[in-house]
Amino acid sequence: MSDETATIEFSAEAKSLGDKIAELTLKQAKELSEYLKEEHKIEAAAGGAVVMAGGGGGGGEAAAEAKTEFDVILTGFGDKKLDVVKVVKTITGASLMEAKKMVEACPATLKEGASKEDCDKIKADVEAAGGSVELK
Repeated sequence: MSDETATIEFSAEAKSLGDKIAELTLKQAKELSEYLKEEHKIEAAAGGAVVMAGGGGGGGEAAAEAKTEFDVILTGFGDKKLDVVKVVKTITGASLMEAKKMVEACPATLKEGASKEDCDKIKADVEAAGGSVELK
């Protein structure tokens, strides 16, 4: 018996295609997913596995399911703490004291399950005030 570990060789075409898929934006991945579903009856199953309906001989491209909900996490408040507290108060609807405690307790979740558009707006508002956020 051999102790050698099998290595998998990937063709240049597979590498190129994989790299292109990995670089897709969220919108592009969603569009690719819809295209594959409509044109080739290829659909992403729960857990990210690919389900193929029918036995076509085409390419087996799989797009990652697009994430639609995000959590906005405050990661820092910079040197403009009061401005960030005001923005956090507005975003969360918390009292001034609650918002201050939230800012001082970084990292803190500002919003859970928000749409991409809401997250982008919140991020822009916090960053304009001098804070920093992370989307998860």
